[in-house]
Amino acid sequence: MSAGTALSLSGVTKHFGGLTAVDGVTIDLKSRKLNAVIGPNGAGKTTLFNLICGEIPADDGRIVFNGRNLVGLKPHQIVRHGISRTLQIKSVFGGMSVADNVRIAVLTNRRIMAPFSPVQSFRGVTARANEIIEEVGLAVHYDDLASTLSYGDVALLELALALAAEPRLLLLDEPVCGMGPEETERTVATIKEISRRIDVVLIEHDMEVVFDIADFIVVMAQGAILATGTVADITADPQVQEAYLGPPEDD
Repeated sequence: MSAGTALSLSGVTKHFGGLTAVDGVTIDLKSRKLNAVIGPNGAGKTTLFNLICGEIPADDGRIVFNGRNLVGLKPHQIVRHGISRTLQIKSVFGGMSVADNVRIAVLTNRRIMAPFSPVQSFRGVTARANEIIEEVGLAVHYDDLASTLSYGDVALLELALALAAEPRLLLLDEPVCGMGPEETERTVATIKEISRRIDVVLIEHDMEVVFDIADFIVVMAQGAILATGTVADITADPQVQEAYLGPPEDD
């Protein structure tokens, strides 16, 4: 794994019965670049994320992060090694405020166990939670219940919860799915800013977003890698056009 590599996968494979969901994926994802994984439904993108995070076991291959093979580790161990993710299906504590959601995530990351103390009593935790809330643009909703947030703000709150784990690598699964144009623009700007200090890999179906945000793109089809490269490389690749993007429009 080279110094410019955020995550190295070698021969990563996953079978579900007779279906090969991920088929011998070998790729070095770039460090200090915003990486995107794209492909049609059923291409194996989310399964690949689940393998990286230890939520399902790989049948074969190596997943190397920071010099350590992650295959066989539990999800919480992988989080401790510095990988955090968001989910396509959002999962926050709707009955708690934005601030308390993030405070609890920071407490959990710091392994502070104090069930009889109010979460607000930990000043260092609150200070870090405030920094994260400001970073993702949710300060205006600080005291609002998570259940009252718009879909886009829930996505930003989930991003805040992922950042509370202090990751070195952040995996985002369809971060702008279901958002309107304004929410998408705001979320994309936040992700761009975060990628300046944290390695980011995202799965996204919105090609306008991908082509705006990504430095390096991996295209998957039928569980395998079809192509890799920059936006220019991918849009010009005839295999990608045939399998995913469709033929270029006539001038």
